[in-house]
Amino acid sequence: MNILMISHYAGAPKYGMEFRAYYMGREWVKMGHKVMIVGATFSHLRKQQPPASEETLDGIDYLWLPTTTYDGNGLKRALSMVQFAWGVVRKSKRLLAFHPDVVVASSVHTYDILPSYRIARKASKKGKKAKFVYEVHDLWPLSPQELGGYSKWHPFIWSQQFCENFAYRHCDAVVSLLPNAFDHMHSHGLAPEKYHYVPNGIELSEWEEPKALPQEHQALLDGLKSDGRFLIGFAGNHGIANALYAAIDAIGPLASEGIDFVLVGNGPEKERLQTHARDKGYGNIHFLPAISKASIPTFLSHMDGLYIGLQRQPLFRFGVSPNKLFDYMMAGKPIIQAIAAGNNPVEEAHCGFAVEPDTTESIRQTVLKLKNTPLDERVAMGHNGYLFVRKNHSIDILSQLFIDAITDNQ
Repeated sequence: MNILMISHYAGAPKYGMEFRAYYMGREWVKMGHKVMIVGATFSHLRKQQPPASEETLDGIDYLWLPTTTYDGNGLKRALSMVQFAWGVVRKSKRLLAFHPDVVVASSVHTYDILPSYRIARKASKKGKKAKFVYEVHDLWPLSPQELGGYSKWHPFIWSQQFCENFAYRHCDAVVSLLPNAFDHMHSHGLAPEKYHYVPNGIELSEWEEPKALPQEHQALLDGLKSDGRFLIGFAGNHGIANALYAAIDAIGPLASEGIDFVLVGNGPEKERLQTHARDKGYGNIHFLPAISKASIPTFLSHMDGLYIGLQRQPLFRFGVSPNKLFDYMMAGKPIIQAIAAGNNPVEEAHCGFAVEPDTTESIRQTVLKLKNTPLDERVAMGHNGYLFVRKNHSIDILSQLFIDAITDNQ
């Protein structure tokens, strides 16, 4: 098959996140499919931005469409969405020259749905229909409505809703990263047989030869371990959404219990989190700079337990699929999960403890419980997570599930 994936925020290893389209595409190429990914020249998720051009990366053809830069969620970001969708229209002849058998709209926002559908229909040949697939990362426009307080009659929301409804009614399949989203989709016109759940996952090859840590990181961890400290780790973005204040306030008073909290990464809240920990006098909270994706397995291997948290949000009733959690499971370490959601991967995998988000005392007691759990039981928890993620969340398995969704009822 020729698979055309239209994904505004698509990334690649040389540019940075998001990686799902790249990993899926690379697996599809290994299966013998041809893959083209269409992305934008600017994404707030990337560390480096591509020029407006075409290139081939690991067998995947990329087409980068020019869009404006933006900061935050203002008018310029909305403009970039419109620009991207219009860019798909302008490049439709080039995309049709790829002769797609499948067109996947996968941009979080919904503005590229109509041009993606149009390309799929124009690509259909006599006796052979090109399929139109809608991949849902987050529920738009419900997300800006619930998080930003927008009215359903706001022009931005109304237009996004029109596109979402169109996708559910006219798609050949929906691939959802959210396990509990069907009822919402069905209420907007999706037929039950078109719904397919394909969560996030990990690339196993990245764990075969992990890179060493920078000297600063290794020296700190070696010193803490030589002192017999029990280490709780966090790797990722330091943002409000990650509920790190509660974790810091939970673990900060546990220095006398021999427990330290080590955070690696950057983010908009990092300086404020550092100031908060310093003002509280928490000497057992350690902040380290971000490291390469290839060094994350090495960092996680030094930890005794791992923390993941998200602020309480009504949207999580549809379920969560955070990549960080699957990295944690792959590391084979017990996990403390402070997330209230429609699914509970840690309980499902029996790989740690689940607590309510932003509950400092509960997190503190759970950290102590983990420390006092016998080593063999902690090892067993970690191994449960490792087996679970390999069985259910490796990219080779997920990429095949995606293909199955495309070819279902063919």
